[in-house]
Amino acid sequence: MHGVAVRCDLRDAKMIPNGARQAISQLGKLDLLVNNAGAYQTKNFGEISVEDWDEMFALNVRGAFLMIRACTDELRSRHGRVINIGSLGGIRPWATHAHYCASKAALHMLTQASAKALAPDVTVNCVAPGMIDQGESERGSETLEHFAEKTPMQRNGRATDVAQGVLFFATSSDFTTGQILAVDGGLGLA
Repeated sequence: MHGVAVRCDLRDAKMIPNGARQAISQLGKLDLLVNNAGAYQTKNFGEISVEDWDEMFALNVRGAFLMIRACTDELRSRHGRVINIGSLGGIRPWATHAHYCASKAALHMLTQASAKALAPDVTVNCVAPGMIDQGESERGSETLEHFAEKTPMQRNGRATDVAQGVLFFATSSDFTTGQILAVDGGLGLA
């Protein structure tokens, strides 16, 4: 199993079909599409501009939709799989992330609608991470500590936790489709 990197602006609908063709050509086939690109932004509700809203949806939902559409024929021919990366924010509302939460909720619904539309040839599932500590400087240690304390597993997630969720869907039964898997250490239960 291997992958390739292809430069493609997922906000540009004209670039996506060519990017998909290029990836399929370099790989020789496509069995698994992971829609991992996404944007995240903290803003109070009244400060979210129309441009902020549109940008969030363009990358978090529209790009995934266009990529799935561009890869559908290849994925159908190979009984492939699609795994979208959603968010706990698509399940639980966060007051300072309305545009982000709404876009991830839309991605979750796209996952389920695509699962029905592409069945029985393609499975479509979604991994919805909670607080993932990637060492980002903009999230202070105080914020990370706060979320770790709120999380029943008493820690924040790691990139490997998300990767294991993706691996689960990549290798699970082809009878599993349309599912949203929260990888959040139980944070969504709080």
